[in-house]
Amino acid sequence: MYPGVMRYPDGGGLTAKQRAQREEVRFEAAELFAHGVTPPQVARRLRVSRKSAYAWHARWREAGVQALRSKGASGRPSRMMPNWRAWLAAELDKGPAAHGWVEDQRWTLARVATVIARRFHVRFSPAQTWRILHQMGFTVQVPQRRAAERDEDAVATWIRETWPCVERR
Repeated sequence: MYPGVMRYPDGGGLTAKQRAQREEVRFEAAELFAHGVTPPQVARRLRVSRKSAYAWHARWREAGVQALRSKGASGRPSRMMPNWRAWLAAELDKGPAAHGWVEDQRWTLARVATVIARRFHVRFSPAQTWRILHQMGFTVQVPQRRAAERDEDAVATWIRETWPCVERR
């Protein structure tokens, strides 16, 4: 590994495609440096900051184009293996009842983590579970209609009597 390989904290919040696009910009800068273009000119041409252009130039001078190569996302690799994700998606489609939760037909992060742990013997925190689901393309779902058991009179009473006390605090 080269000492000056580019690294963005937490992957820079970037997808692999976005990281590759940034890497291409750095490679383009290296090509310009090789043709004698100065860092301020590179910054203007590629529409990047002068600070970035000077940093890239220093790395390029020190170790060549390879120093501008992306190192990928930072941090440890996920313990959630790629082939597990396909299995998990299929299990989530079956619904919570297929996994023993019959009283409430909603997936929660804790339930999803439990399903993963039962199958693969790996525990994930709610935050990790959410990250995995988000990467798989799942989003937060909100019920479209109100529960059949909802008592409108009790709700109105709560809003009228209890909420003003809570709100003042």
